[in-house]
Amino acid sequence: MLLNPRLLAFLLAISTAIFTTAFLSFVPEANVNILFISFVACLVISGVLIYFVLDYLVFQEINKMYDTINRLKMKDFGVSRKKLQKDNNPLRKLNDELFVYVSKKEQEVTELKRLEKYRREFLANVSHELKTPIFAAQGFVHTLLDGAMDDENVREKFLNKAAKSLDGLDILVKDLLTLSQMETGDIKMNPARIDVKQITKEVFEQLENKAQSKNVTIQIKSPLPNIWVRADAQRIGQVMTNLVENAIKYGNENGNVWVIFEEDKKDWKISIKDDGPGIASEHLNRIFERFYRVDKARSRSDGSSGLGLAIVKHILQAHRTKISVISKPEKGTTFSFRLEKSLNEA
Repeated sequence: MLLNPRLLAFLLAISTAIFTTAFLSFVPEANVNILFISFVACLVISGVLIYFVLDYLVFQEINKMYDTINRLKMKDFGVSRKKLQKDNNPLRKLNDELFVYVSKKEQEVTELKRLEKYRREFLANVSHELKTPIFAAQGFVHTLLDGAMDDENVREKFLNKAAKSLDGLDILVKDLLTLSQMETGDIKMNPARIDVKQITKEVFEQLENKAQSKNVTIQIKSPLPNIWVRADAQRIGQVMTNLVENAIKYGNENGNVWVIFEEDKKDWKISIKDDGPGIASEHLNRIFERFYRVDKARSRSDGSSGLGLAIVKHILQAHRTKISVISKPEKGTTFSFRLEKSLNEA
């Protein structure tokens, strides 16, 4: 039964009138006429008073609170008027709306706390990453200025080390700039019909020396001579380079790296698989974060900026797809993503 002030006032007034008349019936002087008049008078007076209290002092104030919550929901959460809950029971309506609004606000606060923690970690990481090559180059240069420059062998050695540190700094700054531009939408994808298998072969050629230095075998598994997809050739080349290079770098010596193409109805699934040491489960949810490193000491020593997988994730998101990872310790790691097929020259 729907709750409204008129019905409540009527029910309460009848109850009051009945109780009042019942008590008066015990008075000896009270006859039927007196009882009837008292019943009617009590019903009317109590009905008006109860209705006034309920409607003007309770229901209207609750409705004002409900309207305020609705306005806040439309402003804060973009809820349309059509989706707002309608209920004639103001108390239940107010309780439901308060519960929904508070729950969403709690979610917002939790998300803001998470983002604040992420921001602090990012600032600490980027400060450290910038400081390391700068201090290294600074140390080599100051050592040369303090007299080591006169020794030709020392001079060349320290200048090479300073140059290597500055090259690492240059890579880091470029990756930060690329990532920032992708997040703000300044870098646009230029999709075209490309042969991703050919791009993979070119990536293999670029990384051949690195693979040979660890005696890693890199190979392609494909059902067709050409894998035509619709994507940005330069950015997909960047994705393949990063993933294959990581598989070589963090895989085992004398190991294997495979790029596997699997056909679906509308997409090609592309997987980069290795038989390396794998990644522990506690790291899998965070490896696409900026500067997150599974092995911090090893990653910094190899010149990695720590931004490669974050850039890969954003490039694939711009292609309306996402990257996934499956890994088990000592059983290798597989990164996979999908790209839309391109069946013709259009």
